[in-house]
Amino acid sequence: MYKKVTNKDVLALEKLIDKTRVFIYDDSISEYSKDELGTLIGKPEVIVKVESTKEVSKVAKYAYDNNIPLTVRGSGTGLVGACVPLYGGIVLDMTLMNKIINLDEENQILEVEAGALLMDIADYTKARGYLYAPDPGEKSATIGGNITTNAGGMRAVKYGVTRDWVRALEVVLMDGTILEFGKKVVKDTSGYSLKNLIIGSEGTLAIVTKAYLKVVSLPEKSLSLLVPYASLEKAIEQVPKILNSGTNPTAIEFFTREALEYSETFLGKKFPDQNSPAYILLTFDGSQAEVDENAKKASELLINKFEAVDVLIVDTDERNEDVWSARSSFLEAIKASTPLMDECDVVVPRSEVSDYIKYTYELEEKYGLRLPSFGHAGDGNLHIYICKDDLSDEEWEVKLDLVFHDLYKRAKEVGGLVSGEHGIGYAKMEYLKESLGDVQINLMRNIKAAFDPKNLLNPGKIV
Repeated sequence: MYKKVTNKDVLALEKLIDKTRVFIYDDSISEYSKDELGTLIGKPEVIVKVESTKEVSKVAKYAYDNNIPLTVRGSGTGLVGACVPLYGGIVLDMTLMNKIINLDEENQILEVEAGALLMDIADYTKARGYLYAPDPGEKSATIGGNITTNAGGMRAVKYGVTRDWVRALEVVLMDGTILEFGKKVVKDTSGYSLKNLIIGSEGTLAIVTKAYLKVVSLPEKSLSLLVPYASLEKAIEQVPKILNSGTNPTAIEFFTREALEYSETFLGKKFPDQNSPAYILLTFDGSQAEVDENAKKASELLINKFEAVDVLIVDTDERNEDVWSARSSFLEAIKASTPLMDECDVVVPRSEVSDYIKYTYELEEKYGLRLPSFGHAGDGNLHIYICKDDLSDEEWEVKLDLVFHDLYKRAKEVGGLVSGEHGIGYAKMEYLKESLGDVQINLMRNIKAAFDPKNLLNPGKIV
């Protein structure tokens, strides 16, 4: 179906791009064959590290003219195989396109290249008194990766997800055409929103090369409350009440003592509270007066009406580091506790979170598997990890399929979706089809064909 890359193709690419940035794949650079989770493997034939939109255009056009598949890659921190080249071909490495170009303070727009890292964007804006609010857990991800997965994160409760912070995109189509979708404006009702089609498309429709991001003034103060509960069910049941309390939290996270124990082992340090089986972690930001008022009101409600065991104010740098480093390490800590794992990233209505977590306990008993979890209680996005532990490879493959089937089926039954923020990639294609049905999948396939008629751009993903 696709042309295999030959020495002639490599020489041609070296004429288009500095040859020191063109690499024939071998196992010494095996990171290009997988993503962060590492369960899906696909080996590219050649890797090209680009430095400009013009270079992206040249490589894309060459691939288009020669029927070579092209897969775009940022930091490779995804978890659903979206950056894995299933059909070989070219991997386009965007990490050298990492410039933060300009901050337009008058229009509150930050112009960045697609390879800019999320942590660098956060540092750059904070130093200048601004906030780019989306806050996914993996800070070493590229902004292009965040955009093409519509990444969420812990601040989504108050600020929304990546899509809500993108004003415009510069993209390259598979045939090399360079376009701009959107403008540096607040409102846009000018035809179909092609910009929003690209956001969340996981590199299957176009190559994002530059982004114009909305920023806002940096909040004067941020404060977190660590809230222990007697059970996880009791904790999650209070979340709708917290959201309806008028305290306007920025983030509402939930986790168990079990997840903390993995983190303590992984980080080699103890969590500030050792006594409770479950926790809610709340954050507030805004003016000092606003934060103080909301945190005080929330604390009183949590103790007097929302059945909390206690409320611990995270009001020192040391405690803040202890709490948030533990929360941020959960994925890596759970990963380190087992030889192999896979992840179910679902989103359900907030009212269904507690029952859905209870259902995971039933599946643990049913299949004899460990299913640790944590997530964003404020927006119903749950992260459930299926751990192989001491299962044989054969048992693992069988049980993994069964557990995934049950988890995604239950999500559909309660009005949820198969991905909250990590995307579909290759890993969730069948579950997406089951969730949405043939009509919606065919509409998506038609959109794919309109952008990429030869099916060369990240083939084998989403639809």
